[in-house]
Amino acid sequence: MTKPIPKGTCRHVHECHVFVCVNERPPENPKGCCRAKGGLEIVNLLKQGIAQRHAGKDIKVTKSGCLGLCEKGVNMVVYPEGVWYSHVTQEDIGEIIEGHLLGGQPVVRLMTEEEAL
Repeated sequence: MTKPIPKGTCRHVHECHVFVCVNERPPENPKGCCRAKGGLEIVNLLKQGIAQRHAGKDIKVTKSGCLGLCEKGVNMVVYPEGVWYSHVTQEDIGEIIEGHLLGGQPVVRLMTEEEAL
């Protein structure tokens, strides 16, 4: 039996971990998919923007499978806060990096409707 880890002793490897949906569905699927809406480009732009700001040690960006909000894609979730963003476009990347990932202020206009309430 393993001992429980005392509260406060766990450290995050990264300050923020961003998961971006890059799931791909057939073109005829009515839900659509984040890959077709630019998910891979979003991942690449996030990684580039974070590297340009020398924040790569603190912020990790990971491609994810389906996050379940296909019709609202591109979708992403930022941890440790658990903030969900939908309808993310390439034009939103700078605001997400500067405002949320570096500045600590979620971008309310991109948060999923349920979260923004």
